[in-house]
Amino acid sequence: MTRRARLTLAGGGGALLASWLALHALWLEPASLRLVAHTLELPRWPAACDGLRVAVLSDLHVGSPWNGPPRVAEVVRTTNRARPELALVAGDFVVAHGMAGGTRVGPDEIARELSGIRAPLGLLAALGNHDGWWGAAEVRSALEGAGIRVLEDSAHPIARGACRFTIVGISDLWTGAHRVDRAFQDVDEQAATIALMHNPDLFPELPPGLALAIAGHTHGGQVALPLLGRPVIPSKFGERFAAGHIVEGDRHYFVTTGIGTSVWPIRFRVPPEVVVLTLRSAPPT
Repeated sequence: MTRRARLTLAGGGGALLASWLALHALWLEPASLRLVAHTLELPRWPAACDGLRVAVLSDLHVGSPWNGPPRVAEVVRTTNRARPELALVAGDFVVAHGMAGGTRVGPDEIARELSGIRAPLGLLAALGNHDGWWGAAEVRSALEGAGIRVLEDSAHPIARGACRFTIVGISDLWTGAHRVDRAFQDVDEQAATIALMHNPDLFPELPPGLALAIAGHTHGGQVALPLLGRPVIPSKFGERFAAGHIVEGDRHYFVTTGIGTSVWPIRFRVPPEVVVLTLRSAPPT
C-alpha cells in the first residue's frame, strides 16, 4: 500500500471515529437511561431502617434534547420497576432558558407525569437553579398540586414501623435562601437525618451528625474523558463533589449525575441515570 493510500485510509478512519463519537455524545448517550443501584453503609443510619430503598432523581431538565414528556414517563416506569419505598428529586425539573434542539415544557405537565412514581413513604423534592430562574413559586405550585411534597428549608419526618428518620430539604444555593439553620431548626440532633438539596456546594455548610446528604446539579460534568477527567463541573470544588458516593471522615454524600442536559446537549461517558440507594447501618468498627 502506498503512503498516499495509507494516509487516505487513516483519514477515513479518523472521520468515521469522529462521526461515531459525535453520534454517541449528541444522541445515543443523552437519549439513554440506566437504572443504577448502590448499597450504602452509613454509620448514623439506624438498624431499624436497614434495607430502606430510596430512589434518587435529579436534573430532569424536561425540554432538553431527547428529553420531552415521554422521557419523563420512561423515568417513572424505570423508577417504579425498582420498587422504591421513598423517592427524592433534587431539583431542576425545567429548562429555564432556550436550548438548541430543545422545547419549552411547563412545570404542570412535568409534575403530572412525575406524580406517577409509586413510593409508599412519599415523593419529595427540592428545587434547583433552573426552577428558580423559571419561577420557583410556579414550579413549586405545580409539583405540590400533583402531590409532590416540596421541601424548601424545611423538614419532613417519616416513619416505617420502628424506623424513624427525617428528610431535610434545603433551597437552592444560587436562587434560594438556602437557610440551613432554618431547615434544621426543628430537627432532633439525635434523629437519623437525610439532607436533600440541588447543589452539592452546600455540603460543607451542613451540620454534623447527618446520616446522608443528597444532591444533583453537577450532571457529573456531562463529559468524562479518559485520563483527562471531567473538563467542566459547575462547582467551586471541582471534582470533589462531582458524582457518586463521597465519604469525607464520618460524612457521607451522594451526588447523582441526573437525567437531562444543560447548556450543551451532550453526554459522554456520563449516561443519564435513575439511582436506587439501599441504606444500611454500618457495622461497628
